[in-house]
Amino acid sequence: MSSDQIVLLDIPTREPRTCWSLNPWKTRMLLNYKGLDYKTEWVEYPDIKGRLEPHVPPNPEGTPYTLPAIRLSDGSYTMESRAIADQIEALHPSPPAHLDSPALAKLQTLVPRLQVALRPVYMPRVPRLLLADVSAAYFRATRAALVGMELDAFEAANPEAGVWDTVEPLLREVTALLEEEGGPFFLGAQVSYADFVWGGLLLFYERLGALEELLRRSGNAEVHRRLLEGLQPWTKRNAD
Repeated sequence: MSSDQIVLLDIPTREPRTCWSLNPWKTRMLLNYKGLDYKTEWVEYPDIKGRLEPHVPPNPEGTPYTLPAIRLSDGSYTMESRAIADQIEALHPSPPAHLDSPALAKLQTLVPRLQVALRPVYMPRVPRLLLADVSAAYFRATRAALVGMELDAFEAANPEAGVWDTVEPLLREVTALLEEEGGPFFLGAQVSYADFVWGGLLLFYERLGALEELLRRSGNAEVHRRLLEGLQPWTKRNAD
């Protein structure tokens, strides 16, 4: 490892291990965009707390220890994708990530709302389709505690068509935001961190086999496909 190499802590899929979760995708795309030297350290869900607790304080709300996290060359750690983005932008301002863009501010309110509403779609699929056994068991148990029932029952109690009906207006808000500057990115021809936020979500639902329905509900599937195509230089590296 070179003296200035960053370590990106990410959650693996089953073998062959690749990036899949929307939050680590944000950080991975940012590191790729900045052209920074990094390597991936895969951390299964039950091991996240033990890996991070000696190095960072817990999140003040929600799950105390989460990924992504990074370790810088000085041995310091940063956890949580936006905090990482702020730090990377301060240390490596060129090329700029445009963290102050209005599009990013809007997405940071829309995406959490979408994710809460889409829990019946993604929560049962993540352990079923993506995770190794040790992480799948942990994910099922912790998410069942969050929603108050086993994930299979949660899925059955929330028919998918109705879930998509609920989120369709939110998806169309994102579409309108993406259309404002003519694409392919939220700032027009200029890529920014906002694109990594939304691109990470699209890649997440692609892995879950739900991207086509998301695009169908978006009101304009093509603008989202153009975004993903435009992001390819920074999404090709998804594992090492």
